[in-house]
Parts: sequence; structure tokens; C-alpha cells
Amino acid sequence: MAAHMQKNNKTGKSGGKEAQPLIIAKTPAEEQRLKLERLMRNPDKIAPIPDRPKEWNPRAPPEFVRDVMGSSAGAGSGEFHVYRHLRRREYQRQDFLDKMADKQNQDLEYLDKVEQNKQAAEDRTAKRRKKRDKLKQKKLMIKKAKLEAKNKKEEDTTGKSSESSEEEEEEEREAEDDAEAPSFIMGKK
Repeated sequence: MAAHMQKNNKTGKSGGKEAQPLIIAKTPAEEQRLKLERLMRNPDKIAPIPDRPKEWNPRAPPEFVRDVMGSSAGAGSGEFHVYRHLRRREYQRQDFLDKMADKQNQDLEYLDKVEQNKQAAEDRTAKRRKKRDKLKQKKLMIKKAKLEAKNKKEEDTTGKSSESSEEEEEEEREAEDDAEAPSFIMGKK
């Protein structure tokens, strides 16, 4: 028994670090939790982040085929398997090229669609901006007309000087400028 304890002390099992109990994860969530706990025990250690898997590429067709069957002799029984493998590899390569062409076409269509959406949004914005400007001009014209009518009425009834009316106009313009400044812009995030 004592020899066993000495053996453990020599290997370092009972001294130094405490032995971690073996926990077997039963669900993927538990497995993930255990991995995170292990990483968090030593936060200075860099966490391994695996690289993205590379896309599969077919083997390029051979530039020089060495074992070409002659036309004078018949093919042996083993040549069928060689032919079958070459045919399968060529079909895989052609399928891969077709898929890549489809992917490129889809990417181009997507970029075209994004550009069309941007253009349509810009057109709508320009149209609404123009409408807002027209409405603002119309309101300004109505205010000017009301102000002129009010000034005429005041001059006719009270005979006030034009200086006081100019001061009132200036005050109204300042009030109008303050009212037109929006406190927030709608639609912006």
C-alpha cells in the first residue's frame, strides 16, 4: 500500500493539480458546455478555431496519357475497369464545371438584383424629395400671401409704418425656420 502511494507521488497524480473527474457528455449541448468549461479554465490559452474546409476540386485531366490502347488489338478484360474509372472522373469534372457556371450566374443575377433595388429605392427617394420640396414651396407661398394680406389690412386700418411690419415679418421667418428644423430624421437608423 505504501509502495502504491510512493508510486503515485512520483508520477504526480496525488500532488500538484487536482484530478478532474471524468464526465461523459450525453447530449451535444453538454459536450459544448464541457468544451467551454475546459477553455475557460485557462483563458490565456488561444482557442482553436478550425479553418473553413476547402471546396472540392476535381483532378485535372492528364496532359499526356501514357497507356493508350492500340487500335489493332482488342481490349483486355482489365481495360474495362480503367475505362470506367476514367469515364466516371470525367463526368464528375463536367458536373463540377456546370455547378461552378451555375453559381457564377446566380452571383451575377444577385448583384444585378441588388443594383436594381438600389436604383428603385433612389428613384422613390428622389420622387418623394421632389414632392416634399413642392409642398414646402406651396406652404411658403401661402404664408407670404397671408402675410402680405395681413400687412395691407394693417396699413389700411391703422396706418402703421412699414418698419414694424418688417420686424414682424422677420420674427415670423425666424419662427418658421425653427419650426422647419426636424428634431429627428425618419427612416434613418
